[in-house]
Amino acid sequence: MALILLIEDEPGLRLTLTDRLIAEGYSVESRADGLAGLESARTAGFDLILLDVMLPGKDGFAICRTLREEGVDTPVLMLTARGQVDDRVAGLKLGADDYVPKPFHTPELLARIEALLRRAKKEPLTENTRFGDITIDAKAAIVRRGDQEVVLSAKEYQLLRYLVQRRGEVVTRETLLREVWGYQATPNTRTVDVHMTWLRQKMENDPSEPVHLVTVRGLGYRFDG
Repeated sequence: MALILLIEDEPGLRLTLTDRLIAEGYSVESRADGLAGLESARTAGFDLILLDVMLPGKDGFAICRTLREEGVDTPVLMLTARGQVDDRVAGLKLGADDYVPKPFHTPELLARIEALLRRAKKEPLTENTRFGDITIDAKAAIVRRGDQEVVLSAKEYQLLRYLVQRRGEVVTRETLLREVWGYQATPNTRTVDVHMTWLRQKMENDPSEPVHLVTVRGLGYRFDG
């Protein structure tokens, strides 16, 4: 039974969501302001955080940023009434795993929750995973090359982690778009290829001849290491 932390200041929505999530078989704890929500997210073993953006005390963006800086990698699904794309992008860049704009359809929200929990159930990285001269500190969400920290975007790190967890397994672009980016359909996009190019430039000794982040022609990508 997954344990969900709901951080939402609107009483009616907080109660409605709590009741529906419990009815779906989840355990739920709720907090009505950002400061209390952040403290709970830091100290309890939640499987997922539903995080409103507009909160008293500390907004959702600041909470997400703080959690990621402190190495808390609990999946975060942001709830936002803001309609501007820039605000949604900002949340994802700060480390949120997905977002649902308000007003939302509850079945869509539940589907997003299920998808994030399904991803999170994959075998976790060990505390320190090494390949070549690369070390992934999963607890701190830090990647080092030798003694130097490698600066990765949130999606680059999630892509790397997803592939490393499936060492030796061929993963299709469609799977990566669905599991890393949360796309429900497969758009005509080179998002995966572009991010893989960036990742190879940071991870591989010779990005043009990768030995760890390998392309399997016509199928997708495989991590060897």
